[in-house]
Amino acid sequence: MVEPKQVEERIERSGVIAILRGIDEEQVGPVARAMYDAGVGAIEVTADGGRVRETLSAVDRELADTDAVVGAGTVLDAPTAQAVVDAGASFVLAPDCNPEVIRCCNRHGVVSIPGVMTPTEAVTAMEAGANMLKLFPAATVGPDHVGAVQGPLPDVDVVPTGGVSIETVSDFLEAGAVAVGVGSAIVDYEAVRAGDTRRIRETAAEFVDAVEEARSE
Repeated sequence: MVEPKQVEERIERSGVIAILRGIDEEQVGPVARAMYDAGVGAIEVTADGGRVRETLSAVDRELADTDAVVGAGTVLDAPTAQAVVDAGASFVLAPDCNPEVIRCCNRHGVVSIPGVMTPTEAVTAMEAGANMLKLFPAATVGPDHVGAVQGPLPDVDVVPTGGVSIETVSDFLEAGAVAVGVGSAIVDYEAVRAGDTRRIRETAAEFVDAVEEARSE
């Protein structure tokens, strides 16, 4: 298992977590590979659909020969956290702050990234042992809110998620985010349905380029 600090570093190096939602286990491997080939080093499989363990395992197998880190998202309770950890998740994200989920991750040495909106929620998450914070939904509050969360916690790593686009990624990174979580803006679902991995890769590469350009400014 990759150590938590290394997982955090790989997420930060990637600059983007690609959120794969509602993709079946037969398709998810090639999609994850296309994402990785485009430059995405962190892949999230959401747990709000069926067979998350099998889907997560399929991505793990596909990317076993890479340095990508694979995690699970939309993890709302400790039993689900335990299930995805058992399936090999290196990090666990949630739209909310559930201390039981955080503690489950801590017991197993898995990076926890709970969802927060306010400084109070951020403090609660960090006191429970969270590794990073998912600012969600990011588009609702905008890039300036990253600083509001980091105000009482200046050393915390914030990952804005929810509505982040190619046009706004630079604003979030400049505001202090270490990475962003992106779903439909980076995953071309029409291409997924068509099995067109070339288009999937090209769409993801456009977003990766936007992240790299923002970091070079």
